[in-house]
Amino acid sequence: MRQKKMRSISSKEKTEKRVSVNFTPTEFAQFLSMKEAAGVQSLSAFIKARVFDETFRVIKVNRSLLDYYQKLTTLYGQFRSVGVNYNQTVVALKSNFTEKKAFAMLAKLEKMTLELAVIGGEIVQLTREFQEKWSQR
Repeated sequence: MRQKKMRSISSKEKTEKRVSVNFTPTEFAQFLSMKEAAGVQSLSAFIKARVFDETFRVIKVNRSLLDYYQKLTTLYGQFRSVGVNYNQTVVALKSNFTEKKAFAMLAKLEKMTLELAVIGGEIVQLTREFQEKWSQR
């Protein structure tokens, strides 16, 4: 059976020249994932688009930036759980202790909450400084 030669619709010229590229298995996997992300059907169309049509974009991923955001997300989750525990603590103090003792414990809890709020403000300030530093790059 004879194979039908496929040509680009935009090009009426016969494709005669071939270029070969060798990849390691890791590089080839990365190449295929880039092709899939681009949404192109054929490998040759993807390569031609990179060589002739589209500009190359180099994206550098800063691991410290990713680590910072991951830890910030974790910290935010911990802040939320502290809020839930705070409400449970107030209910437990009110129902299990005398009014005088509960008031003394609530005063300590309020002091610690203010300290936590100050730390939260510092985190927000550091995050803003970090964003300003990295958004300029």
